[in-house]
Amino acid sequence: MLPQDKVQNLINRHLQLEKELSSGEIDKNKYAEVSKEYSDLNEIVEKAKQYLSYDKDIEDLNNIINDKDSDNEMKEFANSEIENLKNNYLIIEKKLKMFLLPKDLADSKNAIIEIRAGTGGLEASLFASDLYKMYEKVCQKKKWSLEIISISKSDAGGLKEVVALIKGKNIYSSLKYESGVHRVQRVPDTETQGRVHTSAATVAVLPEAEDLDIKLEEKDLRIDVFRSSGPGGQSVNTTDSAVRITHIPTGIVVSQQDEKSQIRNKEKGLKILKSRIYDFERQKIDSERSRDRKNKIGTGDRSERIRTYNFPQGRVTDHRINLTLHKLEEFMEGEIFDEMIENLNLQAQQYELNKIN
Repeated sequence: MLPQDKVQNLINRHLQLEKELSSGEIDKNKYAEVSKEYSDLNEIVEKAKQYLSYDKDIEDLNNIINDKDSDNEMKEFANSEIENLKNNYLIIEKKLKMFLLPKDLADSKNAIIEIRAGTGGLEASLFASDLYKMYEKVCQKKKWSLEIISISKSDAGGLKEVVALIKGKNIYSSLKYESGVHRVQRVPDTETQGRVHTSAATVAVLPEAEDLDIKLEEKDLRIDVFRSSGPGGQSVNTTDSAVRITHIPTGIVVSQQDEKSQIRNKEKGLKILKSRIYDFERQKIDSERSRDRKNKIGTGDRSERIRTYNFPQGRVTDHRINLTLHKLEEFMEGEIFDEMIENLNLQAQQYELNKIN
């Protein structure tokens, strides 16, 4: 059972926000934030009132049943209403628990996704490329915007590394559980004896940091410029346009050389740097709050093997929730990506709900 004071606080907060919005005196900079909170509470406040009135409603119905002056029809109606109230009470309680779960403030943000080839040589870079194409197709289907920030290609059409910004509604909440090691099992095109090889790629999903989230001080940055180079060290630019930015307090380093302009490379590098620092600070706070993060879905641990893509058997398995989909081809086309994400979200929510119960 939920503490009644927590539920009453929702009702009180809704009333407070309603007064603020109707007063016309609210700060313009806070208006959007307050409006969103009020709108979110609007969806749950009636449920909260019903939840708090449950005991009184049950008592009133029992009085009807026990009243000698009540006829049989009234008693039958009261009994029926008690059953309905009990069933509705459980449904409302679950909805309130979901609403009261700690909110991840980054959920509504855009996301920066970083995909890197891991163990497995050329095959790993080809798999990194396949993963990028999969996320690209998901973006197309969901009408999300995808912008490549940096890309490093390998031989035979693979990718050593790609960093992209994905924009849309609640992007980070949709993709945050993709962070970790993705493993592939398949027969490479170069394999003459049909043996299955295992290789891997790492994915990191970071919430895009805004200026309000991270303030970078010039004194905390060391910026080095150097000449861009292509495959094999071949120079592709005759000017020092490549940029390496080091954030001295955290030791986080970002290099950017995709653009011919040093200014553009610096802009892109700072965007990645802000998001990495923001993610670093979030991880540090989360670790301090909870010592059992290793038991949670989406710990952000880049070394955690989260998923296996088995091509010979046509299946994709997420090891955190023990879910296997025997539709690997459709998954790689972005067709059933939502099914995986929904299951991951449900498991994460259930974990938090168990802590409340």
